[in-house]
Amino acid sequence: MLKFIKGNLENIDGVEIYPIISLLIFFIFFSGLFWWVFTAKKNHIEEVSNIPLNDDTFPTNDQDHE
Repeated sequence: MLKFIKGNLENIDGVEIYPIISLLIFFIFFSGLFWWVFTAKKNHIEEVSNIPLNDDTFPTNDQDHE
């Protein structure tokens, strides 16, 4: 199976650029994410991390608690 794929890819002109582009996209995305995490304000991170704990965000159904 790998020979079949490799054989077909060797016949395509310019195919070697796609792994480089993929690596650049991966590197830029995670570098940006890394930068955002370290520059994010602590208040914002605390507020967002408490969203699942807030009871006000989801309506409760009293019948489920009986």
